[in-house]
Amino acid sequence: MNDDSNPVDVLICGAGAAGLTLALELARRGVGFCLIDKIDEPFGGSRGKGIQPRTLEVFEDLGIADRLAALGAPYPPERTYGEDGSDRVAAAEATPPVRPSEPYTMPLMVPQFLTERVLRERLAEFGHAPRYGCELVDVQQDAEGVTAQVTDAAGTHSIRARFLVATDGGRSFVRRALAIDFPGKTLGVRAIVADVALRGLDRACWHRFNEGSMQRQVSLCPLAGTDLFQVQAPIPLEGEVDLSAAGLAAMIAERTGRTDIHIDQVFWASAYVMNARLADRYRVGRIFLAGDAAHIHPPTGGQGLNTSVQDAYNLGWKLAAVIAGAADALLDSYEQERRPIAADMLGLSVKLLDAAKRGDMRRGRQTQQLELCYEDSVLVQPPTSASRIASGMRAPDAPLLGAAGQATRLFELFKGPHWTLLGYEIDHAALPARRGVQAYSVGERGDVRDIGGHVAEAYGLAPGDVVLVRPDGYIGVTAQVGERQALTDYLAAVGL
Repeated sequence: MNDDSNPVDVLICGAGAAGLTLALELARRGVGFCLIDKIDEPFGGSRGKGIQPRTLEVFEDLGIADRLAALGAPYPPERTYGEDGSDRVAAAEATPPVRPSEPYTMPLMVPQFLTERVLRERLAEFGHAPRYGCELVDVQQDAEGVTAQVTDAAGTHSIRARFLVATDGGRSFVRRALAIDFPGKTLGVRAIVADVALRGLDRACWHRFNEGSMQRQVSLCPLAGTDLFQVQAPIPLEGEVDLSAAGLAAMIAERTGRTDIHIDQVFWASAYVMNARLADRYRVGRIFLAGDAAHIHPPTGGQGLNTSVQDAYNLGWKLAAVIAGAADALLDSYEQERRPIAADMLGLSVKLLDAAKRGDMRRGRQTQQLELCYEDSVLVQPPTSASRIASGMRAPDAPLLGAAGQATRLFELFKGPHWTLLGYEIDHAALPARRGVQAYSVGERGDVRDIGGHVAEAYGLAPGDVVLVRPDGYIGVTAQVGERQALTDYLAAVGL
């Protein structure tokens, strides 16, 4: 047995979207980590293809929103085909006007393998890469850290880390090793999803046949950023399914009644049973669950990948803070904040699946994840000012004008691993200076000016109010500038 010579702060098991996001969060904070995955090469399928507005905000902070938008595209309009041969193109979903507080208003379609590729490229810019073909086979923990046994082409190795985060999917080895229950239900739907090259359909629409029939339903969606289509269809709960080009072509012909749709190649395909499950616990000592290891969703509503990315975004800064000296209790807030969100998103996905069975699925604002709130967290503080914004809520964006004349936005001030302190109509010198906190005075004589009154509108601030924004873009505390002790106590609790 060989030992990896250098212990790391964090071992991340699973290099999908959640693991890569967590690695990025740690990398930009200078935290040592090792990211492993038992698969031999990156995942190559489209599975999670929708990036919701809140996740786009996360990706903007990580420096990849524009890269993803350049690869992806808005969802196309849907063309539905009836069993009587009729078809109808739904009007393209109107893009809501961009609100100053919400820069992203619609989901972006990007196949999962492209999203993960962009995350890997960004991680490489920090000098890091996943270790593929490296499987976790045993894990033990003690008061000081975690010892993991892994196997790779060179044999069996021991990796020592202060913390382990399991982002190793719905069949998580770590979750099972910890004997964490994964209650929920099988939803009575088995389906196939495949990425294929085909001829016979235009790419201007998402083609849906026989909606409302779980026996004959099939959809073919052009995948943005590729020349491929994603095929989705329910299949019988039992029995083999032919996922070859010929097998999928036969299924499509039988369900559509058309002989002009030709599949030339299958690039990736999977048959799966839909489940909705939520881990009983997200933390056992120094080991955490995130992403599909903690919750699995049906694909309806596009919540799975997005919830997973936001798990990692929430956990990353907290791990870094504790490694830098913050109290370990800060890590308890991860489960307090993220598990209720996953429960809500599971409920939403199941509700949308039931609607899809009837051919009547309508995605609403809830799927965008812009109104998520961490109301039950130990980090949520009672308000001491009359501001509209409150601890635990998402911090809105707003346009600003810098005192030097350059246009900017609140999200530009928030961008990065730091905390942000906003003082409304307060002299900058009155704002407390603290390492890890960037302070700005907002006002006519401040560092930045509230052009159009959008900060005042979104935050409901009065002169003398201060707002502390967490590194993940949620409100930490609101107070009056004279209440220095409230700010000091809060900052101390999070290790600043």
